[in-house]
Amino acid sequence: MFRFGQVERRAVLLACCLSILPAFSRAADNLGVLGARPHWKVLEKYQETITHDDFARLIQNVYCTHGISSDLIVINDDSARILTNREAQSFFTLRFAKDDASRKPIPRLWRPAKSLSLLKQEKPLAGLRIALDPGHLGGKWAKMEERWFQVGDSSPVQEGDLVLRVAKILAPRLKQLGAKVFFVRSSNEPVTSKRPDDFRDLAKRILIKNGVPEPRKDIENPDEQAREQTVRWQSEILFYRYSEIRRRAVLVNTKLHPDLVLCLHFNAEGWGDPKNPILIDHNHLHLLVNGSYLQQELEFDDERFEMLRRLLSRAYDEELPLADSIAGVMAKETQLPPYEYPTTQTTTKVGTSGYVYARNLLATRLYRCPVVYCEPYVMNSRAGFARIQAGDYEGTRNIDGVERESIFREYADSVVEGLVDYYRGARR
Repeated sequence: MFRFGQVERRAVLLACCLSILPAFSRAADNLGVLGARPHWKVLEKYQETITHDDFARLIQNVYCTHGISSDLIVINDDSARILTNREAQSFFTLRFAKDDASRKPIPRLWRPAKSLSLLKQEKPLAGLRIALDPGHLGGKWAKMEERWFQVGDSSPVQEGDLVLRVAKILAPRLKQLGAKVFFVRSSNEPVTSKRPDDFRDLAKRILIKNGVPEPRKDIENPDEQAREQTVRWQSEILFYRYSEIRRRAVLVNTKLHPDLVLCLHFNAEGWGDPKNPILIDHNHLHLLVNGSYLQQELEFDDERFEMLRRLLSRAYDEELPLADSIAGVMAKETQLPPYEYPTTQTTTKVGTSGYVYARNLLATRLYRCPVVYCEPYVMNSRAGFARIQAGDYEGTRNIDGVERESIFREYADSVVEGLVDYYRGARR
């Protein structure tokens, strides 16, 4: 993942354009990128499962830290009025529990740590269902994803391949500790059956709506800025960023039913020409949980619905201490400083470790269980690049004068130790 910049601004622009296209929704719907019409009746099962104070706390401190329009959600003493459709002026009323004693049980398919009792002889992760989600795709898709660079004759750096390697080291270690482990992606092939060509018509309409009256199919020079105004570029974004992640969410929510999803990534900063990239001195670490929705994101009916479903399931109460635990171990093992976002327009720092942010990402929003999104190491930092080029190995090696475990094993070991620390404490 890159820091918030050109790539993310493109995505925001794309979302604004896509949300008003009637081809993927009825005219009265107001949806995000390839979004599905929300089923607001699903929220009925959360009636009287949360108190006024807890609801207000999560809205103000986690999910709507940048504010929310009063015509979208109004919090009263005994209920919240939620806009479901602006054109029809329809609303959903969520009734609050009077107090904690009268709170009804929270319906959810995932199980919090406290519900998993720990016997004296039991392994610390026994019974836990964990889904590993190695980010991106890698392989032949890495250049399309803009997650590829190469320095001279060195091995190409492809984020999708790196995190898949971490996941395959991590899985057996989690199983040894009693967890049942699933792969959301286990190869360099997409989970979605769609391909860029499936989105060409939609991509063309997006460009026309965005002020490009005669979009070009492609350009000869891939380095031209004009590539963002081509049908090819737009259709590729729709494929690997939106269709792929939405399909992974279907897999997680309807087949795997995990108690936790670990989204595995490496970070990066701008590297310029991927064939002649810039290596930098900065190297850092952070983790993400869902939250910190932008006001313009909350205008989309599906995003507002998905936010409320996560809030009411109390996923945050599980994923934040999990993220803090993993972050604490990662910070100790990697000796990396926390990443500081250059702007607070998209994120909110949460927790106690100093390494965890809330941010509204597609995966953290759509997966209906706690999600911890890991972003250690800067791939194009000099230190990170040297360790990546060293590959995977047993024991330690001297990397730039320091004895280091392989970057892949250090990553996996830190995640395992953080999980064990959390679940041992929470299951007592």
